Amino acid sequence: MDSETGEASSAAPYLSVVVPTKDEERNVVPFLERLLPHLDPERTEVVFVDDSDDGTPDMVRAAAGRTPLPVTLVHRPKEARNGLAGAVVDGIRAAAGHWVCVLDSDLQHPPELVPTLLAEAESRGDDVVVASRYADGQRATSFGAIRSLLSRGSTLAAKTLFPHRLDATSDPMSGFFLVRRNLVPLDRLRPRGFKILLEILARSNALRVSEVPFEFGVRHAEKSKASAREAVAYLLQLWELRIGAVGRRMAAFGLVGLSGLVVNALAFAAFLHLASFRYLAAAALATQVSTLWNFAWLERLVFDRRRKRRRSRGTRLLGFAVLNNVGLLLRGPLLVLLVDVLALGADTANVVSLVALTAARFAIADGWIWSDDDELPSHAYDIHGLVSVESDTALPELAAFRVPALDAPATITVQIGALSRLQTDLVTALLEPIRPMHTRYDEGLGRLGFGIDLISTGERVHVVASPLLRRSPHVLYTNVVEPVIRWSLVRRGYALVHGACIADGGRAHLITAHTDTGKTTTVLKLLERHPASFLSDDLTLVRADGLALAYPKPLTISRHTVRAVQRPLLSLRERAGLVLQSHVHSRSGRQFAFLLTKTQLPVATINALVQLIVPPPKYAIGRLVPHVVEATTAHLETMVVIRRGTGEDGVLEAGEATEILMANSGDAFGFPPYAAIEPFLRGHTGRDLADTEREIVSSALAGCRAAVLHSVTLDWYEQIPELIGLTGAAGAAPGEPVPVKEVSLAFE
Repeated sequence: MDSETGEASSAAPYLSVVVPTKDEERNVVPFLERLLPHLDPERTEVVFVDDSDDGTPDMVRAAAGRTPLPVTLVHRPKEARNGLAGAVVDGIRAAAGHWVCVLDSDLQHPPELVPTLLAEAESRGDDVVVASRYADGQRATSFGAIRSLLSRGSTLAAKTLFPHRLDATSDPMSGFFLVRRNLVPLDRLRPRGFKILLEILARSNALRVSEVPFEFGVRHAEKSKASAREAVAYLLQLWELRIGAVGRRMAAFGLVGLSGLVVNALAFAAFLHLASFRYLAAAALATQVSTLWNFAWLERLVFDRRRKRRRSRGTRLLGFAVLNNVGLLLRGPLLVLLVDVLALGADTANVVSLVALTAARFAIADGWIWSDDDELPSHAYDIHGLVSVESDTALPELAAFRVPALDAPATITVQIGALSRLQTDLVTALLEPIRPMHTRYDEGLGRLGFGIDLISTGERVHVVASPLLRRSPHVLYTNVVEPVIRWSLVRRGYALVHGACIADGGRAHLITAHTDTGKTTTVLKLLERHPASFLSDDLTLVRADGLALAYPKPLTISRHTVRAVQRPLLSLRERAGLVLQSHVHSRSGRQFAFLLTKTQLPVATINALVQLIVPPPKYAIGRLVPHVVEATTAHLETMVVIRRGTGEDGVLEAGEATEILMANSGDAFGFPPYAAIEPFLRGHTGRDLADTEREIVSSALAGCRAAVLHSVTLDWYEQIPELIGLTGAAGAAPGEPVPVKEVSLAFE
């Protein structure tokens, strides 16, 4: 495929608008004219994916030369075209934005609505926002009666087949939607026809979906692409998504069953001839052997993606064993019915009974024992390919690292459930003398209190957290998962240090301080006033060679913090909530919490309950500084230590800078249960990782300029730019046209 590109800012865009086109040359200019006034050129790109045989590509090139937005053109040759859905997938692959908005260029999808979809996603924290023709009881008034009926019927069919995954939207057939780019399971999509949103929703796990109503417009020019062929493609898509998947599982179930027949026959012969059991006993015992065989392979080959659920493996095995033994008891009466009542031949009846019982066993296994309805959503996160996390419950602080699925077993798994006393006793008694494989922190309040098990299997750590922590995910992440991530990263040669980080032309500037000094406000004011990029606010990942990697957790803010920025995208409700949240999660509130740690009270439980009732005010950087550019990596050049009060400002020696950064990092991890679990996390591999972490930090700061700044008025944002030589990265000036970009996509 031929694609074109032009030079633009080196920073990745925040929003990519993907526009599939086919013979739309008269629509390109009106589309861009309506789209451009509503988007920020510094944060947005437009990706046209073109299947045209007319002059559409030339029109895109000409229009791109007159627009300040970066424009990418992907022109697909005939042999590479696989419908509108395939074009959208290729567009998402070519996109670079954090968010992708898909819409048509014929103006039936109003371009003015794009910012509304983005604002809805940012305010609600959703993964997909659908522009719905049917939200709030609307109807597509531009459709004729027949097309409206077909549209409603196709929507009903899809929602009937996927009642759980499509329940959050009234219009899963919409071609106008916004989605987080990193959550689109591109490798699992099988695009055909028009309905790519249906494909994404049906093949993705645990996406948070909301919708915004819109009125379907009148087509501006050219012809509609809807046809009978597309209707057939839609039916085939439904078959592939639902019936096809069931068919594949049933075929695999049957193959495993056939292998189980061989195992059953061998086990029967062994019990009958070698162990001298009577044939009925041998048959019963052989059934148990083949049940274990079948269960193991069904778990691995057929239902491997459904094993993480409310039902334990033991419960699934018991259910499968009962199913097989009941089937054994039913086969005799079924044969009698077929032979004596229906007069089938014995051989035919035998085959019919086997097929009927296999089908019934599959239906029960697929619909109950390994049912999708009982599957717990799995939330997967990949931190720069270094450490991965898979959790029963969402971890909002890791949202920037969320991925649809992991390609390998997670470094850290998080499970919500009761702490197992038997498991603890066995691990302690058998494995503790060899290696500290397990530790527990339990405040003794059962399901209503704070309790965790940490179990190491060498390379990986398994976390079992009490049910309370599902309701308090910020505590689960901050006080449990984040410490595990910290020391897992050290093992891989990276240190997670307590400091905000901004970048300027590839140069990283680390700003560190004690907790609650004013670091967040300082960073926000710097980003408001200077063309710097954002890497992180609270913690930054550094490597021994000085490479800094982004760790963009949501920022914990206050009313004072919001006043520090000019255009925060916060609703009135969110601003009103800050009144209470700012008091509970204030500097004095945290100091009081630390005082409680010196008592015998269950402080971790109290903390979890408080944050359950009054969640901390955490918002992504884009909600607070809408124009911000987010970077991924930069090379560490300066470190600035900010301190409240009076004192002597000056340059720091490398050793002194290391000691300060290590002390600040320790300060960030001080709340219970950290002191209790730190020795395990540092030493469960057989060596103390604290020395390794210090070596990484020392090496990273060796070539870095470091200084300390004091302030009574907290005006560090005025001093830092001159100190670090903040200039900003070069890019296209606002309003300056950006040449069209054409990239080459390999055709498979």
